[in-house]
Amino acid sequence: MEQQAAQIRRERQSKRQAEKAKVQAESALTRTISLVRGTSLRGDEGPLVGNLIGEDHVNYVMMYNMLTGIRIAVSRCQAKIRRPLTDEDYTSANKYSFDIVGNELTPSAKYDFKFKDYAPWVFRELREDYFHLDPADYLLSLTAKYILSELGSPGKSGSFFYFSRDYRFIIKTIHHNEHKFLRRILKQYYEHVKDNPHTLLSRFYGLHRVKLPRGRKIHFVIMNNLFPPHRDIHETYDLKGSTVGREYPEEKAEKNPRATLKDLNWINRGKTLELGPEKRALLTEQLRRDSELLKRLQVMDYSLLVGIHNMQRGNRDNVRSNTLKVFSPNMPLIKRKPTQVKGPSSPDAIALRRIMRESDPKRLGSGTISLPDEDTAGERQHFLFYQDEGGLRATDELNENMDPIYYLGVIDILTPYNSLKKLEHFWKGLSADRHKISPVPPEEYGDRFFAFMKAIMRGGEGGGRFKAE
Repeated sequence: MEQQAAQIRRERQSKRQAEKAKVQAESALTRTISLVRGTSLRGDEGPLVGNLIGEDHVNYVMMYNMLTGIRIAVSRCQAKIRRPLTDEDYTSANKYSFDIVGNELTPSAKYDFKFKDYAPWVFRELREDYFHLDPADYLLSLTAKYILSELGSPGKSGSFFYFSRDYRFIIKTIHHNEHKFLRRILKQYYEHVKDNPHTLLSRFYGLHRVKLPRGRKIHFVIMNNLFPPHRDIHETYDLKGSTVGREYPEEKAEKNPRATLKDLNWINRGKTLELGPEKRALLTEQLRRDSELLKRLQVMDYSLLVGIHNMQRGNRDNVRSNTLKVFSPNMPLIKRKPTQVKGPSSPDAIALRRIMRESDPKRLGSGTISLPDEDTAGERQHFLFYQDEGGLRATDELNENMDPIYYLGVIDILTPYNSLKKLEHFWKGLSADRHKISPVPPEEYGDRFFAFMKAIMRGGEGGGRFKAE
């Protein structure tokens, strides 16, 4: 009886916490709507930076559905009492169906769509226990305000990137094959994070899917943003350890100093990771462990993303304000409308849809606000390589601080060495050194990647020996 009473008390406490988080989220949404409509609430932060984009944005509907689905799915999982993970949790998926009227399970939404939340219990434990994210903070950051988007077209993979309002999280669309691969390796990834709390691998906080009526299925992940909200990144490098075709033209770099440079740019510019003995040893060991996991998972094509902030230059270049704009999904307070006929075919749903089609989308105006001048991502302090202003401060041989701060992480870890990559290896190997091209077997790729990263640290032999002759 005492155990049952304790269980009931825990359940009630959990429900109260969930209700409190819901109230906080709705309060934040109210402030957002007031800001968008031109009113001002005292103490409201406003958008971080950039130009507001309204319903005429090409990806408005997709982003609205993503945010609505995340808010409901994550809230539902968080409201439940914690329990130990099971093998079934790694392959589970919760389905949600949203429409304009709403039902007993889901609230009304502006558009009809379906949402899928993959392995919710696993990602909840990763977020809370190993990535040290506060559940309410995570939800508010993603769904209560604005989504920032990078300027320009999608990346080489065709994926879109969006940033949370505080620049801490990234929403990235991924291909169906990447989604399947992540689900397949999720247990090994979880165990690795558990055994290596300071891993440099991308931190996955959630895996979801959204589907519009008669539309394609869009899979996406929520990840950590490697770069901080309070520091300009003056140089960015994407390093694989491959040197064939791995150069961004220097004449273009002069015109576009914010471009992401590659291995040959790093080598030809004589760059070095300036780290003292202590940090060098810690970073080398963690890179070794991470690359060993990726070899076991038969992954290749990943890279070390290096962002460099020069303390003397500081933020005077205003890089972030010049490279971001704000996507503002007008997230209304959700109210259920009582009706006799539920579902997308009800008279109410049809009428509301017709009104929306006939109404003109309104541009929300424009405005700019500065990004913060200090690190607001408290969870970074838990990790060795993100403790110095959210990154890793350069040090000399006496372990004394130097000027640069490095922001490091291993990215693009969802590319297995499949038949397509084997064909690419064969084709590119006909015209170049098959050991220096990017697509090589996972064992060779991992060994080369690790050797290159050791070589470009202070005390290493440099990256010159990796250049193709």
